[in-house]
Amino acid sequence: MATRLSVITTRGGDDGTTGLGDGTRVSKSDARIAAMGDVDELNSFIGLLRTETLPGDIDGLLARVQNKLFDLGAELCIPGHKAVKPEHVAGLDAAIAHYNAELGKLQEFILPGGSRAAALAHVARSVCRRAERSVVALELLAVENEGAAADSHVRQYLNRLSDLCFVLARAINRQQGEADVLWQREDVRPQA
Repeated sequence: MATRLSVITTRGGDDGTTGLGDGTRVSKSDARIAAMGDVDELNSFIGLLRTETLPGDIDGLLARVQNKLFDLGAELCIPGHKAVKPEHVAGLDAAIAHYNAELGKLQEFILPGGSRAAALAHVARSVCRRAERSVVALELLAVENEGAAADSHVRQYLNRLSDLCFVLARAINRQQGEADVLWQREDVRPQA
């Protein structure tokens, strides 16, 4: 593979714009750039999660997710480019079903916590939800401004990925012998 970047500092963004993959320049406040940034942040948090001691199958799954998130970012960066397909969403569905089958039924809401790795999976989940919201905002703008149809595969992938991060947090806690942190309902009745 040829070297893709030989110069990191180009100074091209000093004016508050950045280049898309098709060469057009947009404001760094553009909805597309916000969505790309949220996906990049998500990928970074998953990378941080992978520095923890994880079962090999979960680490391998997260490695594949990181690569797909890079492809997803390319889809956001290059207008008209398609990288996320229905089979990628189906792969996340299968992973969710696999890991969820080993877990007990949810008896209460779960708070982020337990082991450090599980807490990091919850952080990735919440960042993933933000990335999904950014993609929805971008899709709505495209529909309003261009009459374009919303491309649901990116949105669906992020929606499933946040669910997977939740399930993996529980699976990691279980594997590490940690209990999930359950939300405690506060008794709001007056004290006697």
